Amino acid sequence: MPNIETKNAKKIICLCASAYLLFLSQIVSCQSKKNIQRLEVYAAGSLTDAFLALEDEFERKHENVDISLNLAGSQILRLQIENGASADVFASANPQHIHALYEANLVETPQFFARNTLVVAVPNENPSNIQSFQDLQNASRIVIGTEDVPIGRYTRTVLQNAEQLYGPFFQEEVFERVVSEENNVRLVRAKIELGEADAGIIFRTDALNVHSITMFSLPTELEVHAQYTITRVTESRHQELADEWIKFVLSEEGQTILQNYGFISPSG
Repeated sequence: MPNIETKNAKKIICLCASAYLLFLSQIVSCQSKKNIQRLEVYAAGSLTDAFLALEDEFERKHENVDISLNLAGSQILRLQIENGASADVFASANPQHIHALYEANLVETPQFFARNTLVVAVPNENPSNIQSFQDLQNASRIVIGTEDVPIGRYTRTVLQNAEQLYGPFFQEEVFERVVSEENNVRLVRAKIELGEADAGIIFRTDALNVHSITMFSLPTELEVHAQYTITRVTESRHQELADEWIKFVLSEEGQTILQNYGFISPSG
């Protein structure tokens, strides 16, 4: 029978082997992490759900890539890039923000990749009995986007055009009922969901599949199509990967994902 010293020696050998294997696995893990490329994608808040889905699919096809999404109002993202943020890609809900960056040589040539429309959204309780866009002048509390954020700019365009249908004081009457102006469309929606407003104007994609709100389409004469553009940031640290992400967003597969979340093809 093996003596105690032999048993102890075997135990020591096993422990050393286990420790060595653990050490090797940690080295491999560290090397693997070093090989991961992180792509910083700055995207308008209204793209949140669609871009999360695009991120999952892109990372599934590129196992050594980590997409980091920075989701906020387009005007905020533009300001961050102007101030030297380490972005690789910028997707905006308003072409003006990307155009300003392009004029400053901070981004490459932008491309249209999706469109969106506006709707009137109300809480399901509908305390002001809103049934159409025109009923906004009867609402007690309205929430909209600020003038600098895309949803706010599109909202003001719609309200200005509405005076041709509903009279010269329609826009003024609506603004008299505005109790809050928010920095991105998700904050506008949140105010409606929480019952802090009787109505608001948001993108159609932000109203889809939200069970706590009801939406009403705008009259055909007042429809405004939000144009979404995407571009690579000039100082991107991962230029080839950034171009690959943009190509994926513009691809048939990427467009299908966007349309599944309510976006419209740029040429549709």
